[in-house]
Amino acid sequence: MFSIETFKSGALIAGTFAAAAFALEAQAAVVPQSALISSSSYYTDDIGGNIVTTGGDNAANVGLSSGRNDDGFMALNLGFSVSFFGNTYTSLYINNNGNVSFNNGIAEYIPNGPTGAAAPIISVFFGDVDTRASASGVVHYRKDADQLIVTWDRVGYFFDGVARADKLNSFQLVLRGDNYLIPAGEGAIGFFYKNMGWGETRDSDLEPLSAAAIGFGDGAGNSEVLEGSNTTSLFAAVSNKHIWFDPNLAPVPPVANAVPEPGLFGLMGLGLAGLAIGRRRTAVN
Repeated sequence: MFSIETFKSGALIAGTFAAAAFALEAQAAVVPQSALISSSSYYTDDIGGNIVTTGGDNAANVGLSSGRNDDGFMALNLGFSVSFFGNTYTSLYINNNGNVSFNNGIAEYIPNGPTGAAAPIISVFFGDVDTRASASGVVHYRKDADQLIVTWDRVGYFFDGVARADKLNSFQLVLRGDNYLIPAGEGAIGFFYKNMGWGETRDSDLEPLSAAAIGFGDGAGNSEVLEGSNTTSLFAAVSNKHIWFDPNLAPVPPVANAVPEPGLFGLMGLGLAGLAIGRRRTAVN
């Protein structure tokens, strides 16, 4: 039903070289996978309504009430303040491809190393999510006082020109505002993963496989990434795991007998794995 025969290509080669050159001056911190904590659930199962895209690339389906899209994003006013990499924000973009960003929406779908993001970004699982297949779930969001929860619930992926749902990923972001009172054992930002079924995407059999990335980026080439980002085994490493980060983006160790409870975020620190510079549809300005 959603077999898309046109590729997302464009300036992939030029963008790859540009990102590689940029990476020479970038700084990236690496979070070890040992910081991940075993779990089998979201932070909350109350995931709210689906996004309705306000922009993106040529398959963003802007305004479609079901929220099904490829490479789209939704602008959102938070109603609270979040500090991230030394700046304070009161709005952000929920991007279909497994991340949220500040200043600009991101339609790119290849996380090209830890330094390529064109805007400050929080990447829960930055990969080529495609929710147009009927068996795929969509992206949901729930906004509380001083807290935003974004859930990519059983979402499919793009591979060889087709929106696919034979394998599905389920993951959730918890983002807390600067005034949120953080319980012991939790953090300002949380990444929660349930079953993760896919980790590789590709435009066509003429192009290389792309792997997802997890972490943070400041939009200027500095980043903090989870060990294993941009490798095809990342999805398996995070499946049925979670991790909290404090306001400085340091992993929060677990507290014995602690039970997660809802909250908000105050990010200001270091950052994520990057995102691709151009490839199928157009780059975000």
